Amino acid sequence: MGDEDERKRKRGNGGGQSRDQKNMDGKDIVKLPRKGKYRQRAHSNPLLDVHFDVPTKPSDVDWSTYFPELYAQAAEKQQPPPRVDFVDVGCGFGGMTIKLAEEFPDKLVVGMEIRQKVSEYVKQRILALRKREPGKYTNAASIRSNTMKHLVQYFEKGQLEKMFFLFPDPHFKTSNHRRRIIQTTLLDEYAYLLKSGGVLYTITDVEDLACWMRERLEQHPLFQRIPDDELAKDPVATFIETVTEEGKKVKTNGGSTWKAIFRRV
Repeated sequence: MGDEDERKRKRGNGGGQSRDQKNMDGKDIVKLPRKGKYRQRAHSNPLLDVHFDVPTKPSDVDWSTYFPELYAQAAEKQQPPPRVDFVDVGCGFGGMTIKLAEEFPDKLVVGMEIRQKVSEYVKQRILALRKREPGKYTNAASIRSNTMKHLVQYFEKGQLEKMFFLFPDPHFKTSNHRRRIIQTTLLDEYAYLLKSGGVLYTITDVEDLACWMRERLEQHPLFQRIPDDELAKDPVATFIETVTEEGKKVKTNGGSTWKAIFRRV
């Protein structure tokens, strides 16, 4: 085989690295899904009547299908099954969901996303990470759902410790502001799901949206803004700026971000 043929062969299989490539120990290398295959338009109308398979009530959710290893361990030890602690609303490509699973291995994390392809990417990413590093990421899962309509059908009252709304769709047009994920009526639901002392995190690179979210949270009787000196002790308040795809873009472009982090009282 000539040099030119060899170069073509390498280009054809990714520089000589085939899907059956093995590491030094002879084990197959697990590759993460390619994000480009799961791209989907960023904007989605959550008010449309799109049909999802959603539970009627929280007790109908079979969480063992999302966290099989942890549920099997609990059954073996004859312990109550674990419950979801953190919810990443509009998780996008799962950067925050994965980071939370890494930083809090004893907490169950669910990323919820309305876009079908993006949600499937996060699911496949988590499955690949579990295969790549056995014993890790068993506490992370992805669900496709419309959280503006169905969130309370997944979780019990006072169940959640943390909720995340990172770089949500700003829905710039005034006529579309009702599509924003932070609304007074929706805050009632978030307060219902968060336990006392639970934390709701928001961040955006759109100043108008930042003001919108902060004002509605400040006006709600069940939320209290966490002071900056206290947030300085919370590592999550720092890494929400850069772990998502949107956050990385803002940082690369030298943009500004605004955070509003509130405690459920």
